[in-house]
Amino acid sequence: MTPAGLVPGSFATQLDPAIWRAFAQRCRVATYPPRTTLFHQGDPSSHVMVLLAGWVKVTSVSRAGSEALLALRGPGDILGEMAAIDGLPRSATVTTLVTVRAQTIDGPGFVAALDHLRGLSLALLRHLTSNLRESDGKRLEYVSSNSSARLAALLLDLAGQHGRHTSEGLAIDIPLSQRELASAAATSREVVARVMRTLRARDVVRTSRRRVVVIQPDVLRSLGRLVSDDA
Repeated sequence: MTPAGLVPGSFATQLDPAIWRAFAQRCRVATYPPRTTLFHQGDPSSHVMVLLAGWVKVTSVSRAGSEALLALRGPGDILGEMAAIDGLPRSATVTTLVTVRAQTIDGPGFVAALDHLRGLSLALLRHLTSNLRESDGKRLEYVSSNSSARLAALLLDLAGQHGRHTSEGLAIDIPLSQRELASAAATSREVVARVMRTLRARDVVRTSRRRVVVIQPDVLRSLGRLVSDDA
């Protein structure tokens, strides 16, 4: 059977347990400490990883040198599949945020598995379609909202997808810095610091070192609907 605690809708959750077991037998499992780079943007490598535990960030650096946080990936998500399929260099850098356990298969082995394991290709197609929809939604959000609204929407999204219910509220335990939050919300670190101060003052969120607890999600939801430009 597939492991427990997988991200809903992730690649692994799309697989029949028998297919998962057959695929897992082709992989090796390893553990990586926090802040380990699993893939480098521009790398020619083609191995594929499926996360079993822990979280990673996916980033890309533009020609101008600015870094963008493209996505967060967790248990059940697949990484590196595009390079294995098209043979091109890595399009992004993947870095662990916490201790991560993952199963790895080389590129040719992954392509062979797609050929031989019925259902694996469909699961991958669903995964790629989901990622495309996510990217389209983010592009629309960035052009139709201001910095404060994008940050509020980001926090609400993180709480909804990754939040853990506590006595205070929804705790986001993924250790993201203000710089990383700014990158994900397409704004500056200064704007993030200012907005977070306001949210803390109104007890909408509470923060500690790289931890955010959402106290009033309805307020964030209202802020996320704002469309005027403030940054």
